[in-house]
Amino acid sequence: MRSTLLATTLLAALALQGAARAQPVSGLYIGAGGGGNFMQDERIKSIRTLGAVAPSGARVGFQAGIVGVGSLGYGFGNGVRVELEGNYRYNRPDSFRSTGPGTRSVGGREQKYGPMANVLFDLDIGSPYVFPYIGAGAGYAYVARRLRVAGTDGAVDNQGGTDSSFAYQAIAGVSLPVPPVVGLSLTAEYRYYALTGEREFGRTVSGPGAVSSSQIRTSDNYNHSLLLGLRYAFNVAPPPVPPAPALAEAAQQATRTYLVFFDWDRANLTARARQIVAEAAGAAGRVQLTRIEVAGHADRSGTDRYNMGLSVRRAQAVADELVRDGVARESITTQGFGERQPLVRTADGVREPQNRRVEIVLR
Repeated sequence: MRSTLLATTLLAALALQGAARAQPVSGLYIGAGGGGNFMQDERIKSIRTLGAVAPSGARVGFQAGIVGVGSLGYGFGNGVRVELEGNYRYNRPDSFRSTGPGTRSVGGREQKYGPMANVLFDLDIGSPYVFPYIGAGAGYAYVARRLRVAGTDGAVDNQGGTDSSFAYQAIAGVSLPVPPVVGLSLTAEYRYYALTGEREFGRTVSGPGAVSSSQIRTSDNYNHSLLLGLRYAFNVAPPPVPPAPALAEAAQQATRTYLVFFDWDRANLTARARQIVAEAAGAAGRVQLTRIEVAGHADRSGTDRYNMGLSVRRAQAVADELVRDGVARESITTQGFGERQPLVRTADGVREPQNRRVEIVLR
């Protein structure tokens, strides 16, 4: 199973390396999911009777079972999330294979439950509808085992008890926003879940005229889970409603204000931004004005000091472009406001495209 975990880790690293930018979740969120749990064969490593330990080659196979998880998490607004998770898995055995003679039928159940701490990273692939994420977690698992193995010779092998051990998992999933409910997303996940070390359970074998007691130790315990769920983030602002083109154009003509937008953490002009600056320069040449005010702004995804400098650089880039388009330098004033005058109010750390702007006002 080390190869399976290594492959999962490599895929996660490649996905992280290829991500253009993170899709931020900011603040608290809750999540829940359920689905199918596929457990690999579990090996009985040894049997201890009256202090003597003997190796065992027995293996128990399991049917597909169920899995459920619930989580409480926090997003930092930069794609990174941390969460606490509670989980439950249930499987019934369907085979028992050993080196001894005769055939055996098996019944019972194995349940696993416990807490996990996860770190996840949301990815933005350029789609507003699909957001993949990857993650890993570590925690503790309790294993409650009840097995009854019956042989054709009349002997009945009862194994049971509860033991615990360290657990870890790898997570790969995708979230799909549900547009009617702001902050709600549908999630689909694959989870590789494994327990380390050994677990010990009691064992009683009864047969014609004899009863014996011992303890068994199991080792391998690997699970593959497929889940569907829901996640709700509490601090998601509704998307802004863009104004109708005719109204936006009329408002721009009335106020003689032009908005130039920037990519995240950038002060260079896009092709569309240069078009808008050219329109402002053209309007400045057609109307009577005393000055052109250029004001730079930033969103709240950085520190206040850094955003102040970024807003100044954005304002200067627009002013330089106005001069290249024929506007006199002495008629232009520039100023940076950092994150202090947002168009859309957000929580700290949120990347809001409409707040990454420069306003050109013709006076």
